[in-house]
Amino acid sequence: VQLVESGGGSVQAGGSLRLSCAASGRTLSSYGMGWFRQAPGKEREFVAAISWRSDTFYADSVKGRFTTSRDNAKNTVYLQMNSLKPEDTAIYYCAANTQGRGTPYSREYRNWGQGTQVTVSS
Repeated sequence: VQLVESGGGSVQAGGSLRLSCAASGRTLSSYGMGWFRQAPGKEREFVAAISWRSDTFYADSVKGRFTTSRDNAKNTVYLQMNSLKPEDTAIYYCAANTQGRGTPYSREYRNWGQGTQVTVSS
């Protein structure tokens, strides 16, 4: 499955963005999907995940501000990001877990998108 993220951009603190992750090649309905991010000079970190049953999981740093969802008919997963903070600045990646799990462990994701830049200014 090929994944393509979109929706990144520049926003002021307190603003919102919605990222999309569109899949091609395979249907996403049986996949677990994760969102990760990597800031300059930092390691990639887990942000959010959604299982094939739409169970959701979030990092503590984004809980209550970010929401992930999926639209299997559109073969797309979303990350709605509200109340953005400068520390949310990073490249955001979506990834697919072929076992259908939403997991915070990057090693459990087989397919990755190319990433989309999110920049939050203070």
